[in-house]
Amino acid sequence: MTLHLAVALTGDSFDSDHWIRQVRLADEAGLDFVTFEDDFGRYGPDAVQVAARVAPLTRHVGLVPVATTTHTEPFHLSTALATLDWVSKGRAGWQVRVSKDPAEAALLGRREPLPAGDLLAEAGDAIEVVRRLWDSWEDDAIISDVATGRYIDRDRLHYIDFVGEHFSVKGPSIVPRPPQGQPVVAALAHGPQVWEALDADVFFVTPSDADDAARTVRRIVPEKKIFADLAVGGHVATDAVTFDGTPAELADLIQSWWTVSGVDGFRLRVTDVADVTEVLVPELRRRGLFAPSAQPVLRERLGLGTAVNRYQEAGRA
Repeated sequence: MTLHLAVALTGDSFDSDHWIRQVRLADEAGLDFVTFEDDFGRYGPDAVQVAARVAPLTRHVGLVPVATTTHTEPFHLSTALATLDWVSKGRAGWQVRVSKDPAEAALLGRREPLPAGDLLAEAGDAIEVVRRLWDSWEDDAIISDVATGRYIDRDRLHYIDFVGEHFSVKGPSIVPRPPQGQPVVAALAHGPQVWEALDADVFFVTPSDADDAARTVRRIVPEKKIFADLAVGGHVATDAVTFDGTPAELADLIQSWWTVSGVDGFRLRVTDVADVTEVLVPELRRRGLFAPSAQPVLRERLGLGTAVNRYQEAGRA
């Protein structure tokens, strides 16, 4: 087994060539995925739209944009992310984020920010709604029956009928079920209040050292994929360990952490993807620690398995 490797991209550039170059470097190096940083009220391009822009121009790398649940309707999130999965041919993901900034709430003027616990509860409901909407079309719902003039088998579309404290959504989706069934859901988790509240597939954690990473891994259920965040190459970060050394020294650190901690991989926060791909990736490959995956879709690449459609399974039962 080899470790997984990802990079976190951030920036406020509206130059599409900048984003294309960065993601292509990751794609050509065989990285498992890239995340696109975003905050609801920041100046800069929308992360989901950036991922959609680079999707047709890349072939292998997963595309995981940040999208907030606090001021965004889950129905809209589900359709945007399902569309990203279609245009990327099964490489989409979603990093969930909440917003507790009053200035961001003021942009809409709809309500005051919720307490942190309520924001996470709302995010948990949003993930459940999005996942149900992704399942609301069975995989074979599109029949395109020319003889009868029927495009969709209506019996294979399902109301999700979600009613919760924060959302009431009937469904079904207006976008067919994504190629992955369930695009990969990720979240940055600084503690159990996140990994216990959110039904994510991948958690990004910020341990201080290998032993701290091992303790965190033991606290999260084994089915989840755990990536340790490291800030590299002058990237400013306050919540993750900042590495300032040579690529060989970074490879040493990654090797020692991975051997001891049991994390599934690392997400490197970088200013330029070339800081990772030019020397570090070849060095990790030379050591036999990293090998690009041949799996065509992100869920398979991360070993998450096939996403079962809850409504299709219920119908069969």
